[in-house]
Amino acid sequence: MAGYKDYYKTLGVSRNASEKDIKKAYRKLARQYHPDVNPGDRAAEERFKEINEANEVLADPEKRAQYDRLGNQYQEWQHMGGQGNVPWEDLIRQAGGGSGGQYQYEFSGGDSFFDILSSMFGGGGRQQARQTRMPIKGRDIEQEVTVTLEEAYHGTTREFMLGGHRLSVKIPKGARTGTRVRVGGKGESGYAGGPPGDLYLIVRVQDHPDYAREGDALVLDLPVDLYTAVLGGEIEVPTLSGKVRLKVPAGTQSGQKFRLAGRGMPPLRGDRHGDLYVRVMIHVPRSLSGQERELFEKLAAMRSNKP
Repeated sequence: MAGYKDYYKTLGVSRNASEKDIKKAYRKLARQYHPDVNPGDRAAEERFKEINEANEVLADPEKRAQYDRLGNQYQEWQHMGGQGNVPWEDLIRQAGGGSGGQYQYEFSGGDSFFDILSSMFGGGGRQQARQTRMPIKGRDIEQEVTVTLEEAYHGTTREFMLGGHRLSVKIPKGARTGTRVRVGGKGESGYAGGPPGDLYLIVRVQDHPDYAREGDALVLDLPVDLYTAVLGGEIEVPTLSGKVRLKVPAGTQSGQKFRLAGRGMPPLRGDRHGDLYVRVMIHVPRSLSGQERELFEKLAAMRSNKP
């Protein structure tokens, strides 16, 4: 059985925490352990992944309810496809899978767990085919896999245990939420010589604390000091492929966008990256020295065409 992961403990919230509390805790921890803040720190990177995994479940009311109900068997339920709102632990006990929620499920060999359930609740055409020993293709398996925006940008891999064997699956660059990654022949075993089904990984790309994704384009809100906006200058822009310099013209307005061609997301097919749009957010100083205030007052008096 997969090790139990206490997602509430991971985010540092109580089990009766509100959605607002969970969102607040996630954002705080995501910023603290984000790879951009901790470059080269593998421990921080792993912690960041754990935080995102916990948020993926607790921020979704349906997944959270399922997690609260299944407890330490939630990970096993996910490994089995995580489909529907089914009381798996009760069905498993009825099927002779063990007491106290302890069970094992293999994706290959003999009758599958789904076949056992089918025999309990009516198998329809599948049962008739079994009686005539017609070859039947194994059922396909779907499983959601969560990746960060950085992983979607560079491409990544995920490892799974199927039938006691470790399987490494490549998630392609440019993957979006809803992208389906097919792994042929890694679904349920076929019957009577039928081929095995396929495994489909359904990608979910996590929201990023800094970048908003719009197709293959990215939008970044970037604070710029008042003086650079007024006088012009260069600013440093973080991108998913490294830092670049951007020239800001004098008189830049807050909310003004600048396009960095080819600095967005890679496409699933083809070579042309999307663009990165930098939205300037002018930072106004909150406190001024006496001399600074005096100078600003002089500047204000010199301008007669105030907006």
